[in-house]
Amino acid sequence: MGNKPDNEQKNQPPLRNNLMKGLIFWILAGILLIGVAKLSEFEGKRKDLIYSQLLKEIRDGNIEKPLVIKDKNIYGILKDGTRFSTYSPDDPELYNILRQYNVDFKVEPSSNIWVNILVSTIPVLLIFLLIWFLVYRQVSSEGSKVMSFTKSRPIMPDPKNRITFNDVAGCKEAKEELYEIIEFLKNPKKFQKLGGKIPRGVLLIGPPGTGKTLLAKAVAGEAKVPFLSMSGSDFVEMFVGVGASRVRDLFKQALKLSPCIVFIDELDAVGRQRFAGLGGGHDEREQTLNQLLVQMDGFPTESGVIVMAATNRPDVLDPALVRPGRFDRTIVVSLPDIKAREEIIAVHVRNKPLDESVDIKVLARTSAGMSGANLENLVNEAALIAARKGKDKIYMDDFEEAKDKVMMGVERRSLVISNEEKQIIAYHEAGHTLTQKLLPDVYPVHKVTIIPRGQALGTTHISPEKDRFIESETYYKNTLCTLLSGRSAEKLIFGKIFTGAENDLKVATEIARKMVCEWGMSKNLGPVSYSHSEAVFLGRDLTQQKNYSEETSREIDKEIRTILDEAENKSMEILKNNREKLQLLADMLLKKETLNSKEIDEILEISVPKGVDNGPA
Repeated sequence: MGNKPDNEQKNQPPLRNNLMKGLIFWILAGILLIGVAKLSEFEGKRKDLIYSQLLKEIRDGNIEKPLVIKDKNIYGILKDGTRFSTYSPDDPELYNILRQYNVDFKVEPSSNIWVNILVSTIPVLLIFLLIWFLVYRQVSSEGSKVMSFTKSRPIMPDPKNRITFNDVAGCKEAKEELYEIIEFLKNPKKFQKLGGKIPRGVLLIGPPGTGKTLLAKAVAGEAKVPFLSMSGSDFVEMFVGVGASRVRDLFKQALKLSPCIVFIDELDAVGRQRFAGLGGGHDEREQTLNQLLVQMDGFPTESGVIVMAATNRPDVLDPALVRPGRFDRTIVVSLPDIKAREEIIAVHVRNKPLDESVDIKVLARTSAGMSGANLENLVNEAALIAARKGKDKIYMDDFEEAKDKVMMGVERRSLVISNEEKQIIAYHEAGHTLTQKLLPDVYPVHKVTIIPRGQALGTTHISPEKDRFIESETYYKNTLCTLLSGRSAEKLIFGKIFTGAENDLKVATEIARKMVCEWGMSKNLGPVSYSHSEAVFLGRDLTQQKNYSEETSREIDKEIRTILDEAENKSMEILKNNREKLQLLADMLLKKETLNSKEIDEILEISVPKGVDNGPA
């Protein structure tokens, strides 16, 4: 981090100097010890012989081992084991005498004893230098704590590239709630003089990709205060106490940088409910959570530190964490509506060359259910497609292709499909499309294709023209009918059941189960909720009991089967009554492979009855 506390900066130079002095001392001590050992090796107990005595010992044959002649010194051992050394004058007859009396000798080149000492100490010196480098680097990067893994390392964005609310489209209500936080950070006395207390913490909840993290960065950018960001997973480690230490260090840094914002992304990674059955209450994650609770209680509200967090799993959070006094305010960041989607797309295309054919309103209308991240990806994919085709601008057909790629998957034209299989797929998708067009109170068909995309061999793409937040029983019954109509078309035309309806059956069964168990849309079982949580996660019991009897469970299964049978029978009846239109639609799919809503209406010559939403033209 670039912002180190003053006391750490003051303490570091003496620490580093002491460390260097200590290392230098031990290095020199090691060299000295090795030098002494080498000197003792060379200067061991020896008897000094004068040159004449040496010649006498040679003539008497009293030399035990070969003599060593080095520089002007002669070293050897007598037969009684006495080591000796003799200073040798420049005597040219010495070698003749040695040969005459058959005395073995060897001549070694001259050398410096200190050179030998230095060479022998190089490996030891390198080891000391390596240790010094590692320790010094650790101290230099982490201050006075060698065990630096216990310190938090929050990410602080560059102040020159601040994100503001101008970079965040949509989320109007969320931004209005956060303006109060910004005002407090800019002018805290405005609230304090009236006795008001700003929330300690703000919790952002919503589906993935809706812009929770971006909103938190924008708050810091608008207030022009430091932004310390960490993920919930950054706190939890395998070592006991590390997470708690990082929490303490994070808040310590925040207090020194106040006013500032501490942002914890993916809060559910560290804030899950405690007292689980298997883990007990002493695992590392729970200790980290306990420390987080203590720290959020410990700093005063006037300190100027505001904790923001984001999660898409608020249901698993510990109640002690989200109570008032910690996270006082919860802001929902939901999926964007049609107006918000239009604003988001406009933000992402503002620096891109667009053709006049691009209609942002149409893109916003046909992208219902997409998050901000999905829309950003949509714009990027359109740009990549246009660039791949060598265009200098992005056209509307590039956006359509990108939308199909994002929502339905990548085209797999290389997949070899037989003519018989193509016919089955065509009738399957034609069945979906026909019932979707004829039934009221369902989403309109935007496009149908028999080109394999993603995991599907064919796709019927539906898209509402407007956002719908509440659906009726009629809508779900007709939706079940449209889901099962592909399977019904196969049975009607080929007299067989194929595997293409796997996903249709899965979705239909889930809808029927919710109709019976959650939405009270069963006449036999009545307005009773039979749902129970099936999710298993840390912080909750691993086993959960049903809140209804086995007899009721059988009735639920029976009712689900009844609803699905009724939907299938209804779809079969519709297709029998409109078999010619089914045949015509399937033939055109085999010919053109892809049909949009307008082409479908022209083929079927459907006059839209009252109450039927025919989708975009």
